[in-house]
Amino acid sequence: MPEEGLEKRGCVRFRIPGATTAYKKDKSLFHRNPDYSGEFLPVLDISRGGIRFLSNENIALDTKLHLRVQVPGDQSPLQIDGVVRWAAPNVGQSFKHQVGVQFYPYGEKKGMNYPGTLVKIIAYEQKFLDNSTIINEDTGGRGSTFSI
Repeated sequence: MPEEGLEKRGCVRFRIPGATTAYKKDKSLFHRNPDYSGEFLPVLDISRGGIRFLSNENIALDTKLHLRVQVPGDQSPLQIDGVVRWAAPNVGQSFKHQVGVQFYPYGEKKGMNYPGTLVKIIAYEQKFLDNSTIINEDTGGRGSTFSI
């Protein structure tokens, strides 16, 4: 029997101050998009299972993305793949959309994210997770408007 009102996510979401992302869409096997779109898009929150960021483009649900997440102070960006699971308007703000991406599983098989990426996200979680960076519905969950 499912309990109503509980968060369905198994991973804690948290903010990384100043983190940005860029993405490129996974077109097809023969028509790869070599360039990342929307450089320096603000990351609203991240978890072991996904990311939420701002964009000026309304990205369709189920779009496969290659993400490059830059964290201040880190020389190499986090490279991770996932699929758009939700998008929402960010009404009246400079970035017109919020995008939620679910990361692909971690592992060594084709189509999975490199396990070392999970280790890096866990390190960020340990570094940045505190009461001021935890995300829940009261502190800016899905449906909130963000101004940047």
